[in-house]
Amino acid sequence: MPKRILLAIRGPDASRGVIALRFVGALLMFGVLAVALVAAGAAGLAWTNTEKFCIGCHEMRDNVYAEYQDTIHDKNRTGVRAICSDCHVPREVGPLLVRKMRASFELWGHLTGVVDTKEKFEAHRHTLATRVWTRMKETDSLECRNCHHDDAWDEDKQSDRAKARHAKGKAEGLTCIDCHFGIAHKEPEGPGPRELKISKPQAGTPRSGG
Repeated sequence: MPKRILLAIRGPDASRGVIALRFVGALLMFGVLAVALVAAGAAGLAWTNTEKFCIGCHEMRDNVYAEYQDTIHDKNRTGVRAICSDCHVPREVGPLLVRKMRASFELWGHLTGVVDTKEKFEAHRHTLATRVWTRMKETDSLECRNCHHDDAWDEDKQSDRAKARHAKGKAEGLTCIDCHFGIAHKEPEGPGPRELKISKPQAGTPRSGG
């Protein structure tokens, strides 16, 4: 068979083979790139949850972190610590991403020096606390419940006062932060969480954690 005829027959098949190989190669390249981006994103989120990152600016280090030190969440008889992200960042992926996006807007306050002195911080303390209380009431104190599970309580080990207050709180539809505030940080002057007119989510309602 003449050479030109053989080339005419094999040419299209060879071209399709090259195209297929290039397509597979492109898929592999994009797959590797996607995995690398996801891994980098996960590593970045994990880094922003570290205590070192949280107290990287003096506003946090010199104010709320200084107050947190030596509290029950920092040092206790069991040696179990709760760092910033344990109380202020949701663990579920969706709520975590929402919280991170909202936190990115808070960087503006850092850049513009809203609380860059102790005097400014004290002036804004109640506003800052109210934002945290509001978020926690909206999620039924989700971050508290990541560690504290009321269905695992041993009420026999609670004082009579604690048992009575927990029962009263449940009956009144209260959430953890309504009573347990000012534990890790200094309590601000002004209305507390109970005065905030926010209802905790009903059972079965998704919690945004944002």
